[in-house]
This record gives sequence, C-alpha cells and structure tokens, in this order.
Amino acid sequence: MHIVDRRLNPGGKSLPNRQRFLRRVKDVAQRAVRESARENDIKNLGKDGRVTVPADGVREPRFSRQPGSGRHDHILPGNKTYVEGDTIDRPPGGGGSGGGSGEGGDGGENSEDAFQFVLTRDEFLELFLEDLELPDLAKRRLSIVETEGLRRAGYTVTGSPANLALTRTLRNSMSRRIALKRPKPDEVEALEKRIAALHEGDPVRADLEASLTLLRERARRIPYVDPIDLRFRRFEPYPRPIAQAVMFCLMDVSGSMTEHMKDLAKRFYILLHIFLTRRYRHVEIVFIRHTDRATEVDEETFFGSRETGGTLVSSALIEMKRVIAERYDPNDWNIYAAQASDGDNVSSDGPTATDLLRADILPACQHFAYLEVGDENGPRAGFVEHRTTLWRTYEAIAKAGGPIAMRKVNHRREIYPVFRELFGRKDKAEA
Repeated sequence: MHIVDRRLNPGGKSLPNRQRFLRRVKDVAQRAVRESARENDIKNLGKDGRVTVPADGVREPRFSRQPGSGRHDHILPGNKTYVEGDTIDRPPGGGGSGGGSGEGGDGGENSEDAFQFVLTRDEFLELFLEDLELPDLAKRRLSIVETEGLRRAGYTVTGSPANLALTRTLRNSMSRRIALKRPKPDEVEALEKRIAALHEGDPVRADLEASLTLLRERARRIPYVDPIDLRFRRFEPYPRPIAQAVMFCLMDVSGSMTEHMKDLAKRFYILLHIFLTRRYRHVEIVFIRHTDRATEVDEETFFGSRETGGTLVSSALIEMKRVIAERYDPNDWNIYAAQASDGDNVSSDGPTATDLLRADILPACQHFAYLEVGDENGPRAGFVEHRTTLWRTYEAIAKAGGPIAMRKVNHRREIYPVFRELFGRKDKAEA
C-alpha cells in the first residue's frame, strides 16, 4: 500500500509532503547548504537555492506482502496445461530482469542516481542557521515581554470536544448523582433478584415491583452525565519575558587593511547580521568602525563607506564602553562583541587595550569574538606563522581566563567554518 498526501497548499504544492521530505533529507540538505555558503557569495544566502541529494533519499516508503510466505490465489487465463487445483512451482529467485538503468552514477548533479530540488528562502535559512546560537544567552532583569503561546487557565463550561476534561466531567457527574441520590445499578440488580425469588401473587412481591418501578423512573430522570457536568480545558495567552541582547560589531578600516581583508571582514559581518536578524527578535546591533579614531555608524556606512588612517584599537573599545554606559546596562542586557582586524596595532596601545578589556569590556560581555583576517595566500609553507601585535595581546587575556574566542582566516571559503566555530551550539558537557 502506497500512501501519499496529495492535498494542495495555496502555492500549488503539497506542503505536508514537502516538509516530510525535508525532514528525511535534512542531513544531506544541511551539508549542501553549508557547501553553497562556503563557495558562493554570502550576499545571496537569503535567495532560493538548489540542493542535490542521492536518489535513495527520495524513495517513498511502502507496505508490501512478503513474497516468500503466505498463500496466494491467482486467476489465470485459460490454457491446455493446467486445471483447477494444480500446483505451480514458484520461479527461482533472481531470474527477473532488473529495473535499474545499468551503471550507477557518481552522485553528482548530472548523475542518474541524484535528485535535485529547490529550497525556498525560509527553508534555506532554517537549515543554514539551525544549530547556531549566541553563547551563554542569559535572562537578565527585563522589561520586554511578548505573547509567546498558550497555557492552561482552569476550566470552562463550553469549548471544543477535543478539549473535554474527562476526569473533571466525571467528577462533577458523580457529585451530582450522589447529591440527587440516583439509584445505583447494584441496587436495581439486587431488587430484581429478590423479586425473581418470590412467587406470583405474593403481596411482598407487589411492593417490591412498585419500588423497582420508582427506582427505574428515578434513574431515567437523573442521567449519568448531564450537560451541566461538562468541563472543558481553558487556555489563555500569557506574556513571557524575552532575553534581550546587543551585538557590537567592531571593524578595523585603517590603511593596513587591504581590500581583500576588508572583504573577508564584511563577509563575516554579513553572516553575523543574517544570523542575528533571523534567529532573534530582540537583538540590537551596534556598528563601530575605527582607524585611530572610532565612531558609531549605521549599517549602510559600516558596510559601504571607505576611509583610511592609522590604527588604534583602544579607540574602538573606548567607543564601545561609552555606548554601553549610555544605553545598555549590563544588568539588563546580554552584551556580545565581534571584532575583525588584521592584527596591526600601535605597540604603545597594547597596555591601554588590555586594561580596557579586563576592567570594562569583558566583565560586561557574555562573549567576545575576535576574527583576524590575513592575506589570501597566508603564511608560506615551512615558515612559522607570524603572530600580530593584537593577537598576542588578546591571547594573553584568553589564557588568563577571559571570555575571548580567537580565529584567523585568509580565504573567503574559511569564513563560514570559522563562523560556525564561534557561534555553533555547544552541548552541556562542552559548555
């Protein structure tokens, strides 16, 4: 038996079947989505995407009889060889012709053993962001609430049959029957047995029959379950506090940042922006650009403006400290920061940046992610990788137990794997 739900959704497709199919090929689809994020332009992540899965993953489940067991009766056309009751030997197994196409494919897009389908924007982003989260998101003292769902709120006398509270209804029924002294079935049965044991014409029998009639009439007037006994579970919307957070995006745009480095940093922040706006409703994003001076800018300026100058990392940390003091009380907000830089910094600025991080920034932050962008070719083979000034500064703080996660990237294909390392969901043991 082959069961397929062919009900159409407004888009002309069977939505339940599509959702069931995506659940079955979820792992394969996730791998394909991550590969496309690694190779394609990150700006196109929100668009529909084509995914290829093996043909084995799209076969529908089916029920079938076991061919080697049971008894089978068949109606065959007339012939000169067999008559009714003759036994026909089963053909030997493996003698049939296969239904395959010959040689198996290599599993690629052009293979006969592969199947392609198109993910919508919502489906693509759901698979893309499924196991990502902000680390250590805690509920602080909040004022933001919103209606999240329904909760039990007692009982009501009207409602849907699906919400009928059987236990409460039967309890009301029993209370009413006890209060009105409805005859019990045992009492009626015992009285019938006493009447059956007496002879016809016995005056006691006549009195008992009259009592039995009254009991039966009383039982009919007092039903077992009355409409006034019915109780239905009642649900009401309830407000739930929402954990609010702010993400500070600190980007170095000084003269030492080449166009390739700036492109890597922007790709990282585009991923971060998609992740935050898609997964969280109450996360604010603060954009800060810095050279030897730092300014808070809007999203368009952050990603599009061109400027150059010297490098002073402490200027970005000072600007972040100012914004936190003015708008984001650490007691009420979960504060995160993501910094992208080539690692170049004035040597004399190291102690200042260290003091700011240890005294003001890290105590207020839930998580601080540092991404160091480098040349496309990276370090040459056989050479020790150069540790930049800023990397050494942050590395010392991280070794001392500061909540800093540090990663390096040199090529655009490394952005997504590193992003997953910084914001991937961690199990309890790892956390």
